[in-house]
Amino acid sequence: MQQDSGTGTPAVVARRADANPVETDEIRALAAAAGYDVVGAVTQARPEDPGTYLGAGKVEELADRAAETGAGRAIVDGQLTPGQHTALGDALPEGTAVSDRYRLVLEIFGEQASTRRAQLQVELARLKYELPRIREESDEGLFNRWSESGTRLYDVRDRIDELERKLDDLPNPAEQHREQRREQGFDLVTLAGYTNAGKSTLLHRLADDLAMDAEPDHPDRDATAAVEDRLFKTLETTTRRATLGDRPALVTDTVGFVDDLPHWLVESFSTTLSEAAAADAVVLVVDASDPVAEFESKLSVSLDVLDAQGVERERVVAALNKVDLLADAERERRVAAAADAAPAVVPVSVVEGTNVDRLVAAVRERLPTERAALTMTNCDAAMSVVSWAYDHATVERVGYADGTVSLSVRGRPDVVERVRSQAEDVAE
Repeated sequence: MQQDSGTGTPAVVARRADANPVETDEIRALAAAAGYDVVGAVTQARPEDPGTYLGAGKVEELADRAAETGAGRAIVDGQLTPGQHTALGDALPEGTAVSDRYRLVLEIFGEQASTRRAQLQVELARLKYELPRIREESDEGLFNRWSESGTRLYDVRDRIDELERKLDDLPNPAEQHREQRREQGFDLVTLAGYTNAGKSTLLHRLADDLAMDAEPDHPDRDATAAVEDRLFKTLETTTRRATLGDRPALVTDTVGFVDDLPHWLVESFSTTLSEAAAADAVVLVVDASDPVAEFESKLSVSLDVLDAQGVERERVVAALNKVDLLADAERERRVAAAADAAPAVVPVSVVEGTNVDRLVAAVRERLPTERAALTMTNCDAAMSVVSWAYDHATVERVGYADGTVSLSVRGRPDVVERVRSQAEDVAE
């Protein structure tokens, strides 16, 4: 099913807040990221109107602005109920459609969906979003009395069932890759968290093949970077090799969570979240410079999403980033708040490099480790075992005496078992 595209469409944005100031910078940038040409804005400082979200006066103003500018889309920076969506649509000029923040984000996801799995996930999320709105516009009771099929409501339900089956049946190459990576001796570490928290910059800091100055204009360095750049350039994940202490690891930067999105929408994109579920350790990057209430909310939501994916809290290290922007008392306040929710908390400044070594050590402690002491006949085959161990594990000691080679190694349990199996094949 084809995703809508905002390319070139004039749009009016609307934002409501309980009190002034009512800023429209972010919703304008989101609209631009989806391809819309923002030609006007309407703001309101008052509690939400249950019927129309904005209230009669502002709805009329929004309709007038849409008519004056020829806007093909009215974009509301908030979550519209199905009833509010219908009421706004009825009040706007003919030819002006309504989108709320969630529908806009889905459009951006749709533009970035490059694989078959991602495309199916976007369509599934969009249909789940649209279903209650279709139901609001429909007399479901009438459909039940007269027809069990052939209506838009039932067609959407059937398509949702079909998409869920297709996604269940679709091979997941990420799972195959994970098995291959473990067989090669890599630990798996996932970076999770909201957009603009510093995940991508941390990946640059940790990766063996990415220099910190490779992207001097990275959004995490620039607080004024466009929302378009701070969001999700792709629905796919980015993985780089890193050495964490003495352990070879593959670190994956997942798609960031976005403010004010419901769990069901985030969880629709389970491919990226499954990277966290399969990882040996998860670094949850949180922007410690956010206001306290926002900081605590994002931390709580992130942990809940990871819980839903089966990630045990013991595997999570909370990296409180951007502490260089905080006074000492504020930093300690956030560390204390995070410590109540996460078992491991490390305050860091990824850009400055502050406490990154402590973060690596905390991750390293969560990687599975086993030790083995082995003895082999001193021969070419034994040297091959020693060489393989150096490439895939940590060699603590190698000794040569009386025609034998003694080898002490530690590393991932599966890797140590392979070293042990190879050593047993070398006759003493």
